[in-house]
Amino acid sequence: MMAMLDKPGARAYRASQETREEDMMEQASANLDRVLVLEMVRVTEAAAIAASRLIGRGDEKAADAAAVEAMRLAFNDLYMDGTVVIGEGERDEAPMLYIGEKVGSAIGKGPRIDIALDPLEGTTITAKAGPNALAVLAIAEEGGLLNAPDVYMDKLAVGPGYPEGIIDLAKSPTENVKAVAAAKGVEPGDIIVCVLDRPRHSDLIAELRDLGCGVVLIGDGDVAGVIAVTDEDTTIDMYMGQGGAPEGVLAAAALRCVGGQFNGRLVFRNDDEKARAAKWGIDDLDRIYTRDELVKGDCIFAATGVTSGSLLEGVKYLRDGRMTTESVVMRASSGTVRWIKGEHRAK
Repeated sequence: MMAMLDKPGARAYRASQETREEDMMEQASANLDRVLVLEMVRVTEAAAIAASRLIGRGDEKAADAAAVEAMRLAFNDLYMDGTVVIGEGERDEAPMLYIGEKVGSAIGKGPRIDIALDPLEGTTITAKAGPNALAVLAIAEEGGLLNAPDVYMDKLAVGPGYPEGIIDLAKSPTENVKAVAAAKGVEPGDIIVCVLDRPRHSDLIAELRDLGCGVVLIGDGDVAGVIAVTDEDTTIDMYMGQGGAPEGVLAAAALRCVGGQFNGRLVFRNDDEKARAAKWGIDDLDRIYTRDELVKGDCIFAATGVTSGSLLEGVKYLRDGRMTTESVVMRASSGTVRWIKGEHRAK
């Protein structure tokens, strides 16, 4: 059983049939038909429910493996010729949902779809029963998603409603905060920035606090952290810091659907990572990617909460054996955002 819900509060994308400004509209893809929009939710629901059984059990690998297996099985029920372009790692590193793996029930004859996925975004969160763990995916037509290697990425994001190019990774954090503050009509110290709580961000955090900014530190789950800039209820204006490149592409897909700007720059720590980039055709190692360079054309983004957080409620188990899930699915071509409450019977 599924119910379409409007989330309460002044969300930038709260209406279940809300469309974006005309200049952000994309041509709808013939391959990404309307049926696939809701099918993607079923895929993330399956992964979230599987992972939820291991919340708080202290076993990150088991939780991730459960989500991966459930997501793969759900994909293989769909009529499509899907290719995982961002997944659980390269073929020799991951048993399933590896980069390049074909999924779907119509390989060679169905619509050709590129897939970016993270069956459990927040494995540590799940193991410790913390907030904001998600099952996440994005799909686009073949060639629509950057084949990002599994390396780190410097990220900078801001929500919708600002002049194009307001943020720039080539500039300092201070310059970016001042630009956003000026556009918003407030002082730099009134800007709230979300940052992943890691030792590598100590200088960034100090610089932001010297400006007087509020810094929201999150333990894990930077996909939810980036998407938070589009939601006025969170009060978060910007996202800054370094996290996984695959998660950066997923977040960029969500921003493409609902608005907001994103900059990403791949970070290579050694020759092995540089070789991995070359394998995927990336030769400009210092390039700053905008949102629309990471995700092109029409796309669909879907997420289901595993544990409750700022974006979605987690999986809940009721006394009579039923489970409830909360999901969001977005499409770039229409700007439509659907909040979906699912009720599932135990099998």
